[in-house]
Amino acid sequence: MFNKLKGVEKRFSEIEILLSDPEIVNDRDAYQKYAREHADLSKIVTVFRNYRQVMDDLDGSMELMKDHDPEIKELAREDTELLNLKKNELEDDLKKLLMPKDPHDEKNVLIEIRAGTGGEEAGLFAGDLFRMYSRYAENNGWKLEIMSHNTTGVGGLKEVIAMIHGRGVYSHLKYESGIHRVQRVPETETQGRVHTSAVTVAVLPEAEEVELHIDPSEIKVDVYRSTGPGGQSVNTTDSAVRITHLPTGLVVTCQDEKSQLKNKNKALKVLRARLLDQMIQEQDAKRSQERKSQIGTGDRSGRIRTYNYPQGRVTDHRIGLTLYKLESILQGELDTIIGELTTFYQAQALQDAAAIRDHRTAVDHP
Repeated sequence: MFNKLKGVEKRFSEIEILLSDPEIVNDRDAYQKYAREHADLSKIVTVFRNYRQVMDDLDGSMELMKDHDPEIKELAREDTELLNLKKNELEDDLKKLLMPKDPHDEKNVLIEIRAGTGGEEAGLFAGDLFRMYSRYAENNGWKLEIMSHNTTGVGGLKEVIAMIHGRGVYSHLKYESGIHRVQRVPETETQGRVHTSAVTVAVLPEAEEVELHIDPSEIKVDVYRSTGPGGQSVNTTDSAVRITHLPTGLVVTCQDEKSQLKNKNKALKVLRARLLDQMIQEQDAKRSQERKSQIGTGDRSGRIRTYNYPQGRVTDHRIGLTLYKLESILQGELDTIIGELTTFYQAQALQDAAAIRDHRTAVDHP
């Protein structure tokens, strides 16, 4: 690990020199590329340098423990204990920082929110979740673009698909995929009984056209008249688009734009993201026996979170986290939940990596 860290530090120094080179400074693309790499490596280098300083201090304390003065020896012993704790903390931090990054972490995301069981109440909660993620995106300075949406009769959402643009969006939202459950008294409930409804959320990394090419011969494009409450071009022109990916049977529709071409481009973006997500899940399934987890994909097989209105409580079932901050969370204050989830899955990844390493060592040296 420390040879790798020395290599990282050397690369960090090289980039610092490059960033002061006038040719690089005048090349906007090259400068941004090196600036991003510099920012990523600076986190590792800062912790590594702190670690080296602690190790130097630890050597000094160990030397002082040989002193003949009992008071100096006692102070050195106390320092050694504290420095050993700091050393262990920094080693854990370095292991996390050196973990292989999810190649999709820096991508924009496509977020799909659909009402599940619970009728109109599920549709209303789908709208609440969409507002929650919209505010979280706004808090982080990201841009949200609605790709497609389908409303219910009482102001809820049957389905909404949106693209969120920004650096590192997928790394923040990738654990949001799954079933979100709400427990509250619906407005239509006359006897005050709490009902349970469910909404599904899927978070997919955006797939660029250059990395996932769709063969035109493998898609079927249908155009039809938009449906909706009315307005310019709605119900009057064949602007809505339905794209069927023939090899997989995936179907994407888009009718939000007045232009047929814009709807087609949006539908292709959604299709590419779904195809990439399918590829990711297939790759993870192949590696699952060795990794024993699907870190980074989001488990959509069951409920992941419950929002309980009567108690003002939000519980994430995967990590056993309960917060009595329902209102602020629905206003987009998701940092605590997302931070806890990231820490949990990073720790799980470290455990998996250690288990795999131990297994390979046992096989190589029985």
